[in-house]
Amino acid sequence: MYQPKLEKDIRCPLVYAQTLFGGKWKPRILCVLSRRQPRRYGELRRELVNITDAVLTSALRELAQDGLVCRTQYEETPLRVEYALTRRGETLVPLLQAVCQWAGAYVREGEDPGFSQCQRCDYQAIGHEEAAGIYTTTDG
Repeated sequence: MYQPKLEKDIRCPLVYAQTLFGGKWKPRILCVLSRRQPRRYGELRRELVNITDAVLTSALRELAQDGLVCRTQYEETPLRVEYALTRRGETLVPLLQAVCQWAGAYVREGEDPGFSQCQRCDYQAIGHEEAAGIYTTTDG
């Protein structure tokens, strides 16, 4: 397992938040869990195309250690494990949706951003034209 050479230097709440749910996969895992809970490992794996087993396992472990995801193991044969958002994890959903809306609003005109992974994402519910109106400011 990876061991950092330097101690974490967190001096800002934003940096702290990034350590909890930043990166390529953690926000996507949280979004998938927010749509329907609980989810089994195989369901998450199918939903998150191109993620490796090692990365998914590691991310789920870290999210559970940070109190954002709950891992429930049932003593059955075959073994059944389910993942769900904790209350703390559920508080992140509006933040992640706002980031999706913001990103959708600022996709360059005519550019295909490749949002194929987010076809069910809530940012599309209000439309990126409306989101663009939400996130535009006027100077002066």
